[in-house]
Amino acid sequence: MSLGVIIIGRNEGDRLVRGLASVQSAARIIYVDSGSTDGSQAAAEQAGAEVVALDMSQPFTAARARNAGLDHMRSNGAAPEFVQFMDGDCELQPGWFDTARAFLAAHTDVGIVFGRRRERFPDATIYNRLCDWEWDVPIGEARACGGDALMRMAALAAIDGYNPTLIAGEEPEMCVRMRAAGWKVWRLDAEMTWHDAAMTRFGQFWSRARRAGHAWAQGAFMHGAPPERHCVADVRRILTWGLAVPAAILALALLLSPWALALFSVYPLRAARMARRSGGARTDWERASLIVTGQFAEAIGALEFYLRRLAGRPRGLIEYK
Repeated sequence: MSLGVIIIGRNEGDRLVRGLASVQSAARIIYVDSGSTDGSQAAAEQAGAEVVALDMSQPFTAARARNAGLDHMRSNGAAPEFVQFMDGDCELQPGWFDTARAFLAAHTDVGIVFGRRRERFPDATIYNRLCDWEWDVPIGEARACGGDALMRMAALAAIDGYNPTLIAGEEPEMCVRMRAAGWKVWRLDAEMTWHDAAMTRFGQFWSRARRAGHAWAQGAFMHGAPPERHCVADVRRILTWGLAVPAAILALALLLSPWALALFSVYPLRAARMARRSGGARTDWERASLIVTGQFAEAIGALEFYLRRLAGRPRGLIEYK
């Protein structure tokens, strides 16, 4: 059961070096670079990876980079049976390849497996801790994976890979099509990768939340019809709490009384309820506060998608680091 690796990145520095070193047991390693200026391409070549440099005259997306890696893997040498996708700021955990391949060998209807992605420095900032919590999804059959996952090449070929037009949310969208084609997605109870979000500023958190809102709105537009209802609940939630409720409160304040602004207290109350339901620890309060705050940024991202679609102007990449 041959296995290859596709890593995508731009200016990841030492993180890329660590990631490349962690996958040396793979039969083939392909690094897809998106205009790095820090010597990433040379570092990848030195590590024995096949380097693919994206044409930066075209809009860059992570989906486009992953497809470029797949195209290179198929057209240059023998394509492996399985491919591990990994972001350039990640490092593979020992033993993951053996665990994942064994599961796929025993479950021929599964097209994608992924394990626990952990933040390398979860205690560095509250934003890193939020990421570490987000990565800890339930074990078992899943609806979607993230950027790090091991996949069957046959399953990817059946759905023509990723959608290169998406600026975010490309993995869940790809999983929608893969599940529709009869393949299953599975989260294993195993350590998979270390990830370094490197989020130290509120602005980074805000940009990341905007990107998520844009991805959910686009995902719902593409696959929101029954029975999939992809991202519909997420969009309804962020548009309600990030747009409709604050707009209604402001309208009441302008039309009736400034005292209506006190209704904004519903947001800290929502955060308090979330925190208490999670156990009430300090980290629960931090996470709940960020979730409630992030819904405003997510709503902005969703509005950006709708407005730009009406204007016929696609949104460029939203980066947070």
